[in-house]
Amino acid sequence: MLPVSVYWSKTAESDLLAIIRYINNNRPQTAKKILALIKEKTADLALFPERGRIVPELSAHGVTLYRELIIAPWRVIYRFSGNSVFVLAVLDSRRNVEDILLSRLISA
Repeated sequence: MLPVSVYWSKTAESDLLAIIRYINNNRPQTAKKILALIKEKTADLALFPERGRIVPELSAHGVTLYRELIIAPWRVIYRFSGNSVFVLAVLDSRRNVEDILLSRLISA
């Protein structure tokens, strides 16, 4: 399989920025490492777009278009379509993903 393009949604970029800012308040070096790790793992999707698992909370409702990478404690939710991967969200796995997604859909 040829490499695909990886695109970040504005929402996913905002999620990541909020995470990094929060960590940076107390641990700037850790924030840099986490940013690099998340960027590296999502860049790998260009070569292995189906590597992540289907999001279980969505699959339970018959929605199987979305996958996720677990970069503990975060979940990077994305969709693979054609020659593109779309990173849609970076969420804290300690929170209820269904509630977060529902609130985002309602406010959209």
